[in-house]
Amino acid sequence: MVAVLPVAAVEQHGPHLPLGTDLFIAEGYVERIAFMVPREVDAVFLPVQAVGKSDEHISFAGTLTLSPATAIAAWVDLGRSLARAGVRRLVLMNTHGGNVPVIDLVARTLRVDHKMLAVTCSMHRFGYPVGLFSDHERAHGIHGGEIETSLMLAFRPELVDMSHAGPFPPYSIAMESEFQRLRANHPVGFGWLAEDLSPDGAMGDATHATALKGEAAFEYGSRAFVELLKDVAAFDLARLEPHA
Repeated sequence: MVAVLPVAAVEQHGPHLPLGTDLFIAEGYVERIAFMVPREVDAVFLPVQAVGKSDEHISFAGTLTLSPATAIAAWVDLGRSLARAGVRRLVLMNTHGGNVPVIDLVARTLRVDHKMLAVTCSMHRFGYPVGLFSDHERAHGIHGGEIETSLMLAFRPELVDMSHAGPFPPYSIAMESEFQRLRANHPVGFGWLAEDLSPDGAMGDATHATALKGEAAFEYGSRAFVELLKDVAAFDLARLEPHA
């Protein structure tokens, strides 16, 4: 059996998207993927963890956050519960960038303590169909930009107010000309708060978002995740046993 633990966030996403954007995107993926999993893969989807580590957005009203220690403890406890039930394959499905360092630690802890195959999967890292979003937007539109707005238009359009969508150029763009090596995220980043990069709390050009783009992104990511589930199901857990 492969267990899937979706982890999301509740936080401000600019003036045009709801606080639950990451949560709704996670729910959208789960709903889509659940119908795509082949019968030979025994997969169970755990309840979506709505609130994650979002302290980088805490200056903006409506944001909820767990401390890193609390999030790690809670999600390790869920993994430990699975291990007690004999489930040693877990995929942490993540839709919020701030959760990345947390799920990395959760996965390693479960491997060390319970010999689990704990896989971290941030959905955006699967990428998108070629040409769907520009390289510039993929690099800088990391929060409430074209990508997330398109996903929301595909899944929960009634919660999107495109009259307030705008270009929200983050400081990460200017950093490329101001500095030789220093960047906001990759390959070298710093521990930023959202207001360090954008006074609006959103980053990217949401004006180019469409439901068609969101649907294409949803389909692409969902298919990639199903392929991952097949890989996890096929993994030989004997490789995680102690070697003499």
